[in-house]
Amino acid sequence: MARQNPPDTPHKVTAVIPAAGSGMRMGSREAKQFLDLAGMPLLALTLRPFQECRLVDGIVLVVRREDISYCMGEIVDGFHLSKVKEVVAGGRRRQDSVREGIESVPDDCGWVLVHDGVRPFISAELIQRVIRGTQQFRAVIPGVPLKETIKQADRENTVIRSIDRVHLWLIQTPQIFRLDDIRLAHQEAVKQGWREATDDALLLEKLGIPIKIIKGEEGNIKVTTPHDLELARFLISTRSHHL
Repeated sequence: MARQNPPDTPHKVTAVIPAAGSGMRMGSREAKQFLDLAGMPLLALTLRPFQECRLVDGIVLVVRREDISYCMGEIVDGFHLSKVKEVVAGGRRRQDSVREGIESVPDDCGWVLVHDGVRPFISAELIQRVIRGTQQFRAVIPGVPLKETIKQADRENTVIRSIDRVHLWLIQTPQIFRLDDIRLAHQEAVKQGWREATDDALLLEKLGIPIKIIKGEEGNIKVTTPHDLELARFLISTRSHHL
Protein backbone atom coordinates (compact mmCIF):
# COMPACT_ATOMS: atom_id res chain seq x y z
CA MET A 1 0.00 0.00 0.00
CA ALA A 2 1.33 3.44 -0.86
CA ARG A 3 2.37 5.76 1.93
CA GLN A 4 -0.50 8.06 2.94
CA ASN A 5 1.65 10.76 4.54
CA PRO A 6 3.11 13.90 2.94
CA PRO A 7 6.88 13.51 2.52
CA ASP A 8 7.54 16.58 4.69
CA THR A 9 5.74 15.24 7.80
CA PRO A 10 8.14 15.75 10.78
CA HIS A 11 9.33 12.55 12.41
CA LYS A 12 9.14 13.67 16.05
CA VAL A 13 6.71 11.71 18.22
CA THR A 14 5.04 13.04 21.38
CA ALA A 15 3.05 10.73 23.64
CA VAL A 16 -0.08 12.22 25.19
CA ILE A 17 -1.11 10.26 28.29
CA PRO A 18 -4.59 11.12 29.63
CA ALA A 19 -4.81 10.25 33.33
CA ALA A 20 -7.44 12.65 34.66
CA GLY A 21 -10.05 10.08 35.63
CA SER A 22 -11.51 9.41 39.07
CA GLY A 23 -11.87 6.17 41.02
CA MET A 24 -15.63 5.96 40.45
CA ARG A 25 -15.80 2.56 38.74
CA MET A 26 -12.94 1.32 40.90
CA GLY A 27 -14.91 2.16 44.04
CA SER A 28 -11.78 3.69 45.55
CA ARG A 29 -11.17 7.01 47.28
CA GLU A 30 -7.87 7.23 45.45
CA ALA A 31 -7.87 7.80 41.68
CA LYS A 32 -7.12 4.54 39.90
CA GLN A 33 -4.04 5.92 38.13
CA PHE A 34 -2.33 6.39 41.51
CA LEU A 35 -3.11 2.97 43.00
CA ASP A 36 -0.12 0.90 44.06
CA LEU A 37 1.17 -1.88 41.83
CA ALA A 38 4.26 -3.65 43.15
CA GLY A 39 5.40 -0.57 45.04
CA MET A 40 4.85 1.91 42.20
CA PRO A 41 1.89 4.10 41.26
CA LEU A 42 0.05 2.57 38.32
CA LEU A 43 0.63 5.74 36.30
CA ALA A 44 4.41 5.54 36.79
CA LEU A 45 4.37 2.00 35.41
CA THR A 46 2.42 3.24 32.38
CA LEU A 47 4.85 6.08 31.70
CA ARG A 48 8.06 4.10 32.06
CA PRO A 49 7.97 2.27 28.67
CA PHE A 50 7.46 5.61 26.86
CA GLN A 51 10.37 7.09 28.78
CA GLU A 52 12.56 4.18 27.69
CA CYS A 53 11.40 4.01 24.05
CA ARG A 54 13.96 5.71 21.79
CA LEU A 55 11.28 6.48 19.19
CA VAL A 56 9.36 8.70 21.64
CA ASP A 57 10.72 12.26 21.83
CA GLY A 58 8.53 13.70 24.57
CA ILE A 59 5.52 13.08 26.80
CA VAL A 60 2.56 15.30 27.73
CA LEU A 61 0.82 14.05 30.87
CA VAL A 62 -2.80 15.10 31.45
CA VAL A 63 -4.18 14.88 35.00
CA ARG A 64 -6.76 16.55 37.22
CA ARG A 65 -5.79 20.08 38.13
CA GLU A 66 -5.54 19.17 41.82
CA ASP A 67 -3.09 16.34 40.99
CA ILE A 68 -0.56 18.38 38.97
CA SER A 69 1.74 19.16 41.89
CA TYR A 70 1.69 15.56 43.14
CA CYS A 71 2.43 14.19 39.67
CA MET A 72 5.31 16.58 39.11
CA GLY A 73 6.95 15.74 42.42
CA GLU A 74 6.09 12.13 43.17
CA ILE A 75 5.84 10.65 39.68
CA VAL A 76 7.75 12.74 37.13
CA ASP A 77 10.64 13.73 39.41
CA GLY A 78 10.30 10.76 41.73
CA PHE A 79 10.79 8.23 38.94
CA HIS A 80 13.14 10.36 36.79
CA LEU A 81 10.73 10.64 33.85
CA SER A 82 12.73 13.26 31.97
CA LYS A 83 10.72 12.94 28.75
CA VAL A 84 7.63 14.39 30.44
CA LYS A 85 7.76 17.94 29.07
CA GLU A 86 4.34 19.13 30.25
CA VAL A 87 1.84 18.20 32.96
CA VAL A 88 -1.46 19.85 32.09
CA ALA A 89 -4.95 19.94 33.55
CA GLY A 90 -7.52 17.71 31.93
CA GLY A 91 -11.26 18.09 31.44
CA ARG A 92 -14.44 16.41 32.57
CA ARG A 93 -14.30 13.70 29.89
CA ARG A 94 -11.41 11.73 28.43
CA GLN A 95 -12.10 13.44 25.10
CA ASP A 96 -11.60 16.85 26.74
CA SER A 97 -8.39 15.72 28.44
CA VAL A 98 -6.87 14.41 25.23
CA ARG A 99 -7.71 17.67 23.48
CA GLU A 100 -5.96 19.65 26.22
CA GLY A 101 -2.92 17.40 25.90
CA ILE A 102 -2.77 17.73 22.13
CA GLU A 103 -2.86 21.52 22.39
CA SER A 104 0.36 21.31 24.46
CA VAL A 105 2.23 19.25 21.85
CA PRO A 106 5.02 21.29 20.16
CA ASP A 107 4.24 22.39 16.60
CA ASP A 108 7.47 20.83 15.31
CA CYS A 109 6.16 17.40 16.28
CA GLY A 110 4.73 15.39 13.39
CA TRP A 111 3.01 12.58 15.31
CA VAL A 112 0.93 12.18 18.45
CA LEU A 113 0.79 8.88 20.30
CA VAL A 114 -2.25 8.71 22.63
CA HIS A 115 -2.20 6.10 25.39
CA ASP A 116 -4.51 5.51 28.36
CA GLY A 117 -2.82 6.32 31.67
CA VAL A 118 -4.32 3.17 33.19
CA ARG A 119 -2.82 0.67 30.73
CA PRO A 120 0.37 -0.15 32.68
CA PHE A 121 1.37 -3.29 30.77
CA ILE A 122 2.10 -1.67 27.42
CA SER A 123 5.27 -3.17 25.98
CA ALA A 124 8.11 -1.30 24.31
CA GLU A 125 7.73 -3.68 21.35
CA LEU A 126 4.09 -2.65 20.77
CA ILE A 127 4.93 1.06 21.09
CA GLN A 128 7.63 0.63 18.45
CA ARG A 129 5.36 -1.33 16.08
CA VAL A 130 2.64 1.31 16.30
CA ILE A 131 5.13 4.11 15.60
CA ARG A 132 6.77 2.24 12.72
CA GLY A 133 3.35 1.79 11.16
CA THR A 134 3.48 5.48 10.26
CA GLN A 135 6.02 4.63 7.57
CA GLN A 136 3.02 3.43 5.54
CA PHE A 137 -0.15 4.67 7.23
CA ARG A 138 -1.59 7.99 8.33
CA ALA A 139 -3.18 6.61 11.51
CA VAL A 140 -2.38 3.34 13.31
CA ILE A 141 -4.22 1.68 16.21
CA PRO A 142 -3.65 -1.69 17.93
CA GLY A 143 -6.38 -4.23 18.60
CA VAL A 144 -7.04 -7.88 19.35
CA PRO A 145 -9.56 -10.00 17.41
CA LEU A 146 -12.77 -10.90 19.23
CA LYS A 147 -12.95 -14.47 20.53
CA GLU A 148 -16.44 -14.56 22.03
CA THR A 149 -19.78 -14.83 20.24
CA ILE A 150 -21.41 -11.42 19.80
CA LYS A 151 -25.17 -10.88 19.91
CA GLN A 152 -27.21 -7.72 19.48
CA ALA A 153 -30.17 -7.32 21.86
CA ASP A 154 -33.09 -4.91 22.23
CA ARG A 155 -33.88 -2.82 25.33
CA GLU A 156 -35.47 -5.84 27.03
CA ASN A 157 -32.29 -7.90 26.37
CA THR A 158 -34.03 -10.09 23.82
CA VAL A 159 -31.63 -11.25 21.10
CA ILE A 160 -32.13 -9.52 17.76
CA ARG A 161 -29.30 -11.18 15.86
CA SER A 162 -25.85 -12.68 16.08
CA ILE A 163 -22.96 -10.67 14.65
CA ASP A 164 -20.15 -12.21 12.64
CA ARG A 165 -17.00 -11.61 14.70
CA VAL A 166 -14.54 -12.35 11.87
CA HIS A 167 -13.85 -8.69 11.17
CA LEU A 168 -14.40 -7.33 14.71
CA TRP A 169 -11.60 -6.08 16.96
CA LEU A 170 -11.21 -4.95 20.56
CA ILE A 171 -9.28 -1.70 20.20
CA GLN A 172 -6.46 -0.70 22.53
CA THR A 173 -3.99 2.13 22.91
CA PRO A 174 -1.45 3.55 22.06
CA GLN A 175 -2.96 5.06 18.93
CA ILE A 176 -0.84 7.25 16.67
CA PHE A 177 -1.97 10.08 14.41
CA ARG A 178 -0.48 12.98 12.48
CA LEU A 179 -0.55 16.04 14.74
CA ASP A 180 -2.48 18.10 12.16
CA ASP A 181 -5.10 15.34 11.77
CA ILE A 182 -5.79 14.78 15.45
CA ARG A 183 -5.89 18.51 16.22
CA LEU A 184 -8.38 19.06 13.42
CA ALA A 185 -10.46 16.08 14.58
CA HIS A 186 -10.76 17.44 18.11
CA GLN A 187 -11.52 20.95 16.86
CA GLU A 188 -14.31 19.55 14.68
CA ALA A 189 -15.62 17.54 17.64
CA VAL A 190 -16.08 20.80 19.54
CA LYS A 191 -17.68 22.60 16.58
CA GLN A 192 -20.00 19.73 15.64
CA GLY A 193 -20.83 18.62 19.16
CA TRP A 194 -19.38 15.13 18.77
CA ARG A 195 -19.48 13.85 22.33
CA GLU A 196 -18.33 10.80 24.28
CA ALA A 197 -15.76 9.57 21.77
CA THR A 198 -14.55 6.37 23.40
CA ASP A 199 -11.27 6.63 21.53
CA ASP A 200 -9.60 9.23 19.34
CA ALA A 201 -9.69 7.10 16.21
CA LEU A 202 -13.48 7.54 16.19
CA LEU A 203 -13.02 11.27 15.57
CA LEU A 204 -10.72 10.60 12.60
CA GLU A 205 -13.27 8.16 11.20
CA LYS A 206 -15.79 11.00 11.13
CA LEU A 207 -13.33 13.01 9.01
CA GLY A 208 -12.95 10.11 6.57
CA ILE A 209 -9.27 9.54 7.42
CA PRO A 210 -8.20 5.89 6.86
CA ILE A 211 -7.01 4.04 9.96
CA LYS A 212 -4.88 0.89 10.03
CA ILE A 213 -5.36 -1.75 12.75
CA ILE A 214 -2.31 -3.75 13.80
CA LYS A 215 -2.20 -6.69 16.20
CA GLY A 216 -2.18 -5.57 19.82
CA GLU A 217 -1.40 -7.57 22.95
CA GLU A 218 -3.73 -9.60 25.21
CA GLY A 219 -1.90 -8.35 28.28
CA ASN A 220 -2.37 -4.68 27.40
CA ILE A 221 -5.32 -4.36 29.77
CA LYS A 222 -7.07 -1.20 30.94
CA VAL A 223 -7.42 -1.03 34.74
CA THR A 224 -10.83 0.51 35.51
CA THR A 225 -12.60 -1.91 37.90
CA PRO A 226 -11.66 -3.88 41.04
CA HIS A 227 -11.51 -7.05 38.91
CA ASP A 228 -9.06 -5.33 36.53
CA LEU A 229 -6.92 -4.33 39.51
CA GLU A 230 -6.83 -7.92 40.80
CA LEU A 231 -5.79 -9.13 37.36
CA ALA A 232 -3.13 -6.40 37.14
CA ARG A 233 -1.67 -7.41 40.49
CA PHE A 234 -1.60 -11.05 39.38
CA LEU A 235 0.10 -10.16 36.09
CA ILE A 236 2.76 -8.03 37.73
CA SER A 237 3.46 -10.68 40.38
CA THR A 238 3.90 -13.23 37.61
CA ARG A 239 6.31 -10.97 35.76
CA SER A 240 8.29 -10.29 38.93
CA HIS A 241 8.49 -14.03 39.62
CA HIS A 242 10.13 -14.61 36.24
CA LEU A 243 12.69 -11.81 36.52
